[in-house]
Amino acid sequence: MTAVSEPVAAHVFHPTMLREYDIRGIVGDTLTADDARAIGRSFATLIRRAGGRRIAVGYDGRLSSPMLEEALVEGINAAGVDALRVGLGPTPMLYYAASTEDVDGGIQITGSHNPPDYNGFKMVFQGRPFFGADIRRIGEMAAAGDWDSGEGTAQSIDIVDAYVDRLVEGFAGGAFRIGWDAGNGAAGTVIEKLTARLPGEHHLLFTTIDGHFPNHHPDPTVEANLADLRKLVAERSLDFGVAFDGDGDRIGAIDGQGRVIWGDQLLQIYAAAVLREHPGATIIADVKASQALFDRVAELGGTPLMWKTGHSLIKAKMKETGSPLAGEMSGHIFFADRYYGYDDAPYAAVRLIEAATKLGRSVTELRDAMPAMVNTPELRFQVDEARKFAIVDEVLDRLTAAGAQVDRTDGARVLTDDGWWLLRASNTQDVLVARAEARDEAALARLLAAIDDQLAQSGVERGESVGH
Repeated sequence: MTAVSEPVAAHVFHPTMLREYDIRGIVGDTLTADDARAIGRSFATLIRRAGGRRIAVGYDGRLSSPMLEEALVEGINAAGVDALRVGLGPTPMLYYAASTEDVDGGIQITGSHNPPDYNGFKMVFQGRPFFGADIRRIGEMAAAGDWDSGEGTAQSIDIVDAYVDRLVEGFAGGAFRIGWDAGNGAAGTVIEKLTARLPGEHHLLFTTIDGHFPNHHPDPTVEANLADLRKLVAERSLDFGVAFDGDGDRIGAIDGQGRVIWGDQLLQIYAAAVLREHPGATIIADVKASQALFDRVAELGGTPLMWKTGHSLIKAKMKETGSPLAGEMSGHIFFADRYYGYDDAPYAAVRLIEAATKLGRSVTELRDAMPAMVNTPELRFQVDEARKFAIVDEVLDRLTAAGAQVDRTDGARVLTDDGWWLLRASNTQDVLVARAEARDEAALARLLAAIDDQLAQSGVERGESVGH
C-alpha cells in the first residue's frame, strides 16, 4: 500500500505529558483516549516511513490500561500499520516481544511506579530506545496532523509462557529460599510461573495484578515499601528477598538480615559474576551510583564507566560500548550477557540466584563484604524549570575556577577527600537532584555543607528540599 500523508485533524498534548524517557499523564486529566490514539498514529507513521509495518503492544495492570490500549491500537491501525497485541504483562515482556517477534517496534502502556491514577507509554523503535527528540517528534507530528493513513490489522497472541521459558533458559543457579513481592504490579503472573520453574523454596507476596495497589505502592526503591518483604524474610528465615515495581522493569532486594541491597550494590554482585565470563568488560552505572561500585569493578579487572541517569541513555551507551552489564541506582538492571540488553527485573532476580551460586557465597555474605558507606538518599530541590540547567552550569563554573575534581558526565559529581557529592538537573521534573556519600557521618556533613554552599550561591535554599 502506498503511504498517504494527508492533512488530518491535529492533536495537541498536555505540556506535561511528553517527557525525556517516556510519555506520562494523569488519566482523565492530562491523559485521555484521544491522546493514546494520537500517540499510536504518530509512532506508527514514523515506523511506516522507516519501512516498518508492525508494532507490538502490551499493557500493565492499571485500571485505565485496557482503555488506553484499545485507543492506541486504533491509532496504529489508522496509520496503515498492523498491531501485535501481547496483552497484560510487565514492560520487559513487551521488550521481549519486540526483540523476538516479527515486529518493527513496540509500545508498553504503563504508569510504572507512579500513583494509580497515572499511566503512560514506553516505546522501542526498530530495536533501539525511543526517547528525547523522538518523543518531542511525536508531539510535533500530532500538532501538525502529520500522519499517514491506511487500514492496519490487529492480532492477539499469548507470549507469557514463551517469555518465562526465556527467563530460565540456560539457568545455572542453585536452590535458595527466597521471598518475592510483586506489589500487585504487572509482573505478578510472570513471577508465579517463573518461581514454579526454579529450584529451591519460594514464598510469594501480592502476585494478584490489581491497579488499586491495595498492599503497598509498587516502588521497591522506597524502603517503606519493602516492609512486607522484610517481615516475610524474617519470619521464614529466608536467604533473601526480591521486589518489583509496577511494570516489572526495576528490581529491589533485601538480604537474609533484611538489609536493603541498593541498585549499585546489586550491580557489584552481578559484576563479580559477569566479569568471570567477560574479563576486562565495561560495566556501566549512572552518576548516582556509589564510588564503591566503580572501585570494585576496577578491582575485579573490569572497566567501570560512569554514565548519565536514564534507562534509555544507559541502553544506548551499552550498545555503543559493547557492555555486557549496566545498572542504575533506581533498580533498572540491564544484561546484554546471554540476554537482550534491556531492563528486566524478573530476569535480574534469576541472575541474582545465579550470581550467588557462581560466587559460592550467600547474598547476605556478599552484602557483608561491601564497604560500609554513609550516604544520603536522593535530595530534591524545587527550582524554576527555566533555571535548573543554568544553576548546574553556575556550580560547574565555580568548581572549575576553584580547581575541584569534577566529573561532568551528568551535572556535577565532585570527588573530595571526604567522599563525593552530586548535583544534577532532573530531565523529567523541575527539580535539582543531589546525593552525597562518605566514609563517616562527619565527612558526610562536610559534603552536605558544600552542596548547601553551592546552592545558596545560586539562590537556592536547602529548606526547599522536596523529599525523594
